[in-house]
Amino acid sequence: MASDREDFTLCGPSSHLTNLDWANENHQRCVAACLVQGIYIVERDRQLQREGSQALASPWWDSFHFKLIRRLIDDADFSIFGAIYEFKPPQDTTTVESKAPRYVIAFRGTLTKPGSISRDLELDIHIIRNGLHRTSRFDIAMQAVGSMATSVGASNLWITGHSMGAAMALLAGKTLAKTGVYVKSFLFNPPFVSPPIERISNERVRSGLRIAGSLRNLSEDPLKALSLWLPDIHVNPGDHLCSEYIGFFEHRGNMEQLGYGAGIVERMAMQHSLGGLLMDAMGVSNAVDVQEPVHVIPSAKLIVNRTASEDYKEAHGIHQWWRDDQDLVSNIYLFK
Repeated sequence: MASDREDFTLCGPSSHLTNLDWANENHQRCVAACLVQGIYIVERDRQLQREGSQALASPWWDSFHFKLIRRLIDDADFSIFGAIYEFKPPQDTTTVESKAPRYVIAFRGTLTKPGSISRDLELDIHIIRNGLHRTSRFDIAMQAVGSMATSVGASNLWITGHSMGAAMALLAGKTLAKTGVYVKSFLFNPPFVSPPIERISNERVRSGLRIAGSLRNLSEDPLKALSLWLPDIHVNPGDHLCSEYIGFFEHRGNMEQLGYGAGIVERMAMQHSLGGLLMDAMGVSNAVDVQEPVHVIPSAKLIVNRTASEDYKEAHGIHQWWRDDQDLVSNIYLFK
């Protein structure tokens, strides 16, 4: 039986998107979140063999005049983890959709229902160990993003994802940005895999831990090439998987006020990622194929949902990002 949360008519965006304004950043966010939800549902349709009138996925993209032109399929379990959408506005459209993307690549996160859970959890572990870049799923994703950016131009492409899918989109975007190619990105609840400093209640303790980490081994920052890329990172303080982004960027601002460079904080995050700590504890060397944690990013537009959540599931859910009754606060953090 289908969940009500899978049905666009029951839980999709309300009437605030009836007249879609592509110049409105809130509308952009809502559409990007719905396209990600479409990936979750198209995979559930596949698992439950829902076809024809029983399938629930297509309204999540049809409603905004997108067409799903390619499914991205995992080579291990054959699950659909992403897709490429093409924007197909009505031919009688008189307004110029200058802010609309021509193409969007979207990635889902972990499905906790039977069918894909084992493969998804395996990839979650790779994220913890900073090894997502070594997985075949990321290879497929990166090939899709790279080829589309080359063929249609980065300015005509969006990438988006939720949870594990946000990590996938973030890593793909970072990889392109290191070559000077910048793609507009909407990242929902991306994992920040580090000790949960943000959840420590004592402000002095939190600040002390961050400053102590920031002042260790101050070598040249390797992330300057990424500084011109400004992804939209959406987080909820009630979601412990992504809430440390809040403290990460706020702390960096505090360090800059104290006269320290922004690169110090990125360096601290790389040195103290949870994956690194776990591997050190197990005596596992990561000297071969060194990769900075996916979450380390020098510049970003951080959108925080301050609306109180009933539980972790709600705080981590994709549904919050297309609602129009949320208390969202945004700040831009630029690398200096």
